[in-house]
Amino acid sequence: MEGKRSKALHPLRSLLHSLRDMAMERDDSMERGEGSPLILLVITSFFRVAAFFNPLLDLLEWKCLGFEYLDSVAFNGIGANLIVYLHTVLHGNNAATAANVATWSGTCFLTPLFGAIVADTYWGNYKTILVSLIVYLIGMVTVTSSAFSATSKSFDCEGGSCHSSSTFLFCGLYLVAIGSGGVKAALLPFGAEQFDDEIPLERERKGAFFGWFYLCITLGALTSGTFIVWIQENIDWGLGYCIATICMAAALAAFVLGTPNFRRRLPTGSPLESIVQVMVASYKKWNAELPRDSSLLFEINKITSGGQQKLPHTNEFRFLDKAATMSALDLKDGSRQSSWSLCTVTQVEELKMFLRLIPIWANSIVYAAVFAQMFTTFIQQGSTMNPKIGSFSIPPASLCSFEIISVMGWVFVYNNFIAPASKKYLGNGTGLSQLQRMGIGRFLLVLAMLTAACNESRRLASAKAGETLSILWQLPQFFVLASSEVFNNITQLEFFFAQAPDRMKSICTAMVLFSMSLGNYLNSFIITVIAKVTSGEGELGWIPDDLNKGHLDYYFLALAGLSVVNFFAYQSLAGSYTLKKVISETSSSGIPVTCSRPEPSLEVVYNVRVERDLSPERMAELGVDRWAVWKSGARSRLPWEWNVDQQVYVVSGEVRVVPEGAKSGERYMKFVAGDLVHYPKWFGADLLFDGPYEERYRFLAPGDD
Repeated sequence: MEGKRSKALHPLRSLLHSLRDMAMERDDSMERGEGSPLILLVITSFFRVAAFFNPLLDLLEWKCLGFEYLDSVAFNGIGANLIVYLHTVLHGNNAATAANVATWSGTCFLTPLFGAIVADTYWGNYKTILVSLIVYLIGMVTVTSSAFSATSKSFDCEGGSCHSSSTFLFCGLYLVAIGSGGVKAALLPFGAEQFDDEIPLERERKGAFFGWFYLCITLGALTSGTFIVWIQENIDWGLGYCIATICMAAALAAFVLGTPNFRRRLPTGSPLESIVQVMVASYKKWNAELPRDSSLLFEINKITSGGQQKLPHTNEFRFLDKAATMSALDLKDGSRQSSWSLCTVTQVEELKMFLRLIPIWANSIVYAAVFAQMFTTFIQQGSTMNPKIGSFSIPPASLCSFEIISVMGWVFVYNNFIAPASKKYLGNGTGLSQLQRMGIGRFLLVLAMLTAACNESRRLASAKAGETLSILWQLPQFFVLASSEVFNNITQLEFFFAQAPDRMKSICTAMVLFSMSLGNYLNSFIITVIAKVTSGEGELGWIPDDLNKGHLDYYFLALAGLSVVNFFAYQSLAGSYTLKKVISETSSSGIPVTCSRPEPSLEVVYNVRVERDLSPERMAELGVDRWAVWKSGARSRLPWEWNVDQQVYVVSGEVRVVPEGAKSGERYMKFVAGDLVHYPKWFGADLLFDGPYEERYRFLAPGDD
């Protein structure tokens, strides 16, 4: 069996393949006893390692992942230790610094909503990201300059020096909040737009993209929470902020350099205006009678110039269908008179989609409130435990880094074991649905709270016995919480993007971030209420200042109960949820190719064309007899040029062509003697031979056929 593998979508990947071919040539020359430069030895070693981690090469297609990692490093490099900086360097009091950080954090989660509206309505995702990155970088530079200024002199806050530095700092912080809002709202939808849903392989990779995207967020948080925070506290605050700023500058530079390769979707009008139009039109026609046949409702015949998909009619929220009922006054010469009196079925269905998402979104707020224990009560619980492991001391907050590492482990386990097993067991080719995965995540949150409650009960018992429980007992609850995060949070991003109307992708993605923000506020409200209800009449309550005199275990049990109620509420919502459907107006034609499974045919997916039973005239026209010859027994590498089309005529034998990313036993095209195959440029595949094989080939110059 011999084969060739690779796929290049842009010049960078072409360079990698050229280097790989150089490495292969080195192997051939060594076999012939020829010398080889040291650089080729290095290249060969690199690609042998890269071949072992072959899936990583595909990440070159996912340009936005690196941007998100750098964004996460930069943002968390500013925010992770901000409260310590305000208190120790600018000498703020505890109440003021806590309030300032809370206000800034809340603003950072609020601005994505405005950024999403701008992206979906006016600028599109690309321009929103570009402008936001510039504002973001200006804010980072301002914060860094403020830090260098504050740490370069003896700071006694005399003469208003603290006040002026604080003003300068907060100007930079709120520029960061504005810039990060645009990036957070538009980057994920922009990255997902780089995949073509019409191609099954691309659609599958897009699903994996959301997991990698979330993983990059956690990796960035881990990097900043360890490396940058250590530099800030042990070397220099200004240097720590400077590293974060360099990361943001690198993200901006890479984004600009990658511009020629990006797929960009332009906005197709204001989605909010469209929603209001449907509401106004349905109100105007409140007394109108709906037709029994939904095909009589108004719809345009073509997809808009922006590529907006048409949506089929659904039977939910029937009162909104009145906005699409037609009357003689609405139409003149077959065209619509006013969008405020007559709306299309697609407009109505977009509003229905948004309304369907609201209950799931509201349910996710409760999930976020319980999940927020990782940053609050879990750390308070850890502060009362023994942090010593031999001579090493573990800060309670550092267990959040363990949770991040656990997320990475769970992502690996899910992608390599759970997902394939679920596909095989369910037999549907897709495995667990998005709604099912979010349900599992909500159930695992219950287990995480129960684990925390058990640990707290054990800790209280140890405290009464005069002992201090090791902080390592917290690891299981962080580990289970990480599994919940993988199943719910990652899938939630994917779900809201997939189920959003075309014109509201950024808005609906920003809703996920907004739910996390509201979850933090709800968490504060729950703590306040429980502390007040359980205290009084001589009782300290469940969450006193001295946790050894309280019952944090009861609090965790209460949250577990709340999560159970939220889980069953979610099950009810998910069971009745109507998934998004679109009307496809694309058609394709091509010469059929023998495939191991039917639709969709791979020649359509990969634009591979084949001619069979060529006439002598056609053979002479092509000049096949003059083409170069390759045989499967040859020691030379398979002939391939990545940046041009290639034609192959099968002389004898047969070959199975497995496109890159497809499994050899499931997806392949089979060509036999007499077939003329046209491969497009950048096409990569494995070629599998069961016996002797011979082909003639040529590479096409632009314009050749």
